[in-house]
Amino acid sequence: MRLSPAQAIVGGFGGANGVGAVLLWLPISRSDGTFTDPVDAIFTATSALCVTGLTVVDTAVHWSPFGLAVILALIQMGGLGIMLLAALVGLLLARKLSLASRLNTMTEAKSTGGYSVKRVATGILFTSLTIEAVTAVALFFRFLLGYGYSPGEAAWNAVFHAISSFNNAGFALFSDNMIGFVADPWICLPMCAAIILGGLGFPVLVQLRRELKTPLHWTMNTRIVVTGTLVLLLMGTAYITAIEWNNPSTLGSADPATRVLAGFFHAVQVRTAGFNSIDIGQMHDETLLGMDVLMFIGGGPAGTAGGIKITTFAVLLFIVWTELRGGTAVNVFGKRLSRAVHREAISVALISIAAVMGGTIAILASTDFDLDAVLFEAVSAFATVGLSTGITPQLDAGAKLILVALMFLGRIGPLTLGSALALRDRRVAYELPKERPAIG
Repeated sequence: MRLSPAQAIVGGFGGANGVGAVLLWLPISRSDGTFTDPVDAIFTATSALCVTGLTVVDTAVHWSPFGLAVILALIQMGGLGIMLLAALVGLLLARKLSLASRLNTMTEAKSTGGYSVKRVATGILFTSLTIEAVTAVALFFRFLLGYGYSPGEAAWNAVFHAISSFNNAGFALFSDNMIGFVADPWICLPMCAAIILGGLGFPVLVQLRRELKTPLHWTMNTRIVVTGTLVLLLMGTAYITAIEWNNPSTLGSADPATRVLAGFFHAVQVRTAGFNSIDIGQMHDETLLGMDVLMFIGGGPAGTAGGIKITTFAVLLFIVWTELRGGTAVNVFGKRLSRAVHREAISVALISIAAVMGGTIAILASTDFDLDAVLFEAVSAFATVGLSTGITPQLDAGAKLILVALMFLGRIGPLTLGSALALRDRRVAYELPKERPAIG
């Protein structure tokens, strides 16, 4: 079969997800040596491969060392990308790639700079492993010296949380996630740094690694992602910290420095990481709604982040701004946007809204939970964030499978999945006459 790049990406993620679910279902993956519920195994495999972090069982208690290793492998595979890993294996074994493999890899990495597949793949791998290693070293010494862990325990916790952080997965080896470290900047800040870097996206990371000191050479994509990330982090920190400042169930009982640290930590998490150092279920409704918006926007494209992506959101903003000013062309950082980009951004946004709303309505129809909590879980699943108000483990099998579908759609991307499901590409040899309806 000749698969299109979109079909290859969807098939690759689907196949890896199936293998991961089977491995997690087996008794060897569970700490008590029994089979895991099939739906829970599918949910956990999808959450790990789609670097989401939503859980239906206690990660620290339910899984055996083998099960945790499977989860960690799925996180790394999902973060790097199935097609990218396939390209790396091909380069290692055969030292060459077929044209189909090159197209699949370039599509997944969203590379438009004309770089060779080998250069893109090796650059992404080097950047990923470097950031993960540096983060692991910082966490290792903190676990070892600050908490009295043995060298083995400190190393395992450091490596697991470093990989989970950079890949924006949100899986933790503690039953309360990271609540026990809410006041520890030596744990929270290295993880935040890894999450932010992973959320920038591989195209941005590769360019920053090569041209960090020459911002004038940055592409429009890099400029939008870097600027948008800084703005959203500042706004998110101020918003969460201000609203939760006096909430005794979250930040209100902590000292001012801890409140600011926790506010910043969660502003980073809503960028699609999913760790939490305070109880999300105790947050004010207005905080949850604001976090819904930040999660939906997400991080940079072609990386470990989810959401509709900063670039999509920025393009929509520039389109609106141009329309309000009466302009005819959408200009961004001295460059004109193609009209095809307008259509792509609008399509991604509308399909994503429809998916989240459809999932929310379906879960509401089958459960007794409030809208605030259900909407938060649905957005968190679609945006591959992993933050939860605590209701996910209590959902029935049908509701869990809805979240599985949202996670898969969010990781693959609406347009990629739509292209994969299309029966064929159809070229139209004619255009219909134009007519303009009334708008607004």
